[in-house]
Amino acid sequence: MIRLAYSVGCMKSVLLVLALITLGMTLPVSAAAPPPNIVIFLVDDMGMMDTSVPFLTDESGRPKRYPLNEYYRTPSMERLAARGIRFNNFYAMSVCSPTRISILTGQNAARHRTTNWINPDKNNGGPNSPPQWNWRGLKKGDITLPALLRANGYRTIHVGKGHFGPRDSEGADPRNLGFDINVAGCSIGAPASYYGEKNYGNNGNKAKKTPGNAVPGLEKYHGTNTFLTEALTIEAKRHVADAVKDGKPFFLHFAHYAVHAPFNSDPRFAAHYQDSGTSPPAQAYATLIEGIDKSLGDILDHLETLGVAENTLVFFLGDNGSDAPLGHQHDVACAAPLRGKKGAHYEGGMRVPFIAAWLKPDPNNPYQKRLPIPAGAIQSQLAAVYDLFPTILALTDTEMPKNHVIDAARLDTLLAGKPDPSREEVFLMHYPHSPHRTDHFTVYRRGEWKVIYHYFPSEVSGNSHYQLFNLAKDPFEQKNLATSEPEQLRRMMQGLIEALEKQNAVYPVDKDGVTPLKPKMP
Repeated sequence: MIRLAYSVGCMKSVLLVLALITLGMTLPVSAAAPPPNIVIFLVDDMGMMDTSVPFLTDESGRPKRYPLNEYYRTPSMERLAARGIRFNNFYAMSVCSPTRISILTGQNAARHRTTNWINPDKNNGGPNSPPQWNWRGLKKGDITLPALLRANGYRTIHVGKGHFGPRDSEGADPRNLGFDINVAGCSIGAPASYYGEKNYGNNGNKAKKTPGNAVPGLEKYHGTNTFLTEALTIEAKRHVADAVKDGKPFFLHFAHYAVHAPFNSDPRFAAHYQDSGTSPPAQAYATLIEGIDKSLGDILDHLETLGVAENTLVFFLGDNGSDAPLGHQHDVACAAPLRGKKGAHYEGGMRVPFIAAWLKPDPNNPYQKRLPIPAGAIQSQLAAVYDLFPTILALTDTEMPKNHVIDAARLDTLLAGKPDPSREEVFLMHYPHSPHRTDHFTVYRRGEWKVIYHYFPSEVSGNSHYQLFNLAKDPFEQKNLATSEPEQLRRMMQGLIEALEKQNAVYPVDKDGVTPLKPKMP
């Protein structure tokens, strides 16, 4: 009787499908396949050149290797890039918290107003910073990517660095922001230690609180030789396996603390760099890079073992430019041949590695049909971290809230390796703070042109408000054209001002502490 009932049920399903086909209707993807799993693999302070994968290209668009690509060892990134597409004009904010909140909200930092990294214990806007900047970060009830995915049936997993709000705020705990699970995420932006032998900065005395930069929630690894990167990877694998076992689609937001300072050498990889001729801190930084690459490989292997690789989309990216201890912050050094580093207004401060790939190609997978990603491709059109928000929502059939303003555009066409003429070739980076590598500035890129406005001219800007570069002819920002191209400067400044106003940005204040200093036309 059970077999008969099952057969009758199957026949009814077949007849329903045939009826729909006859009427010219199609079944939703969800009826034919489980929803796709999404992995955001986010690396702290990893710049575009901190990898053996060449992101920059020559004049014909072919990948071009530079010395730093020979220095770093990232075979798992090479593996992922071979399966998907890498972007070489992908932008983040120049410091971490603004980028992290942009990924979760689809908004530019100028709009959500967390325009600086968040100090866990005090407002760190700095002198002349706008008093209205959002030091408190995200809070419970804010519209976020994990909250929307959770409402759509996803298990949402956060592992690693949070840095979405200060210590006493709701945003300090990712579970208040839409994540079902939080492993080691809190208000801190860097670990006190990467070493399990040092309890990741915890003092081991339960009677005494150890706020500081101690990494929470990893007590099982205290006193062991488990490097922080490895501990987080083990935990991420465990929670993903649980989701698969429970038949739940998952969103894994895996945000490594590495490769942020302190530059604790990962002993598993130290021998690879000891004869490199670089300083001990630079060698330690390279071991951190190789450690996150091993983590990536372990996650990819794990997803294949679980049998979900063909239905899992992986995004790999950094949260701001490189902070490698190589050379001066405004020179061509740690991101060579790009100029500058984390926190700076040059390309090395805000261009980051970005790779997207279906983990296992499957021409029959309906989601891969919907969002095809070519293998080994390079995309040169401009995109940014907040574009992940609408792209993921659309792929997962998650409704976009009507009352949530975003500054993003879907990446579908770009991920397919095609040009997308419908996209604006624009990126805005607003940093109305000090002190940092560069103080009080706004960057505006449109197409091949880039303008930097300095609210307080200094030696960094040649004692001028303006720097103007043509990135097609001068990709490494060596020649300031602000004086020789006055009409182009005016056009770019007009675009910068309009973009800031459109996003309701707040501005540095004058020395009176009250008067906003809006950008001036030349």
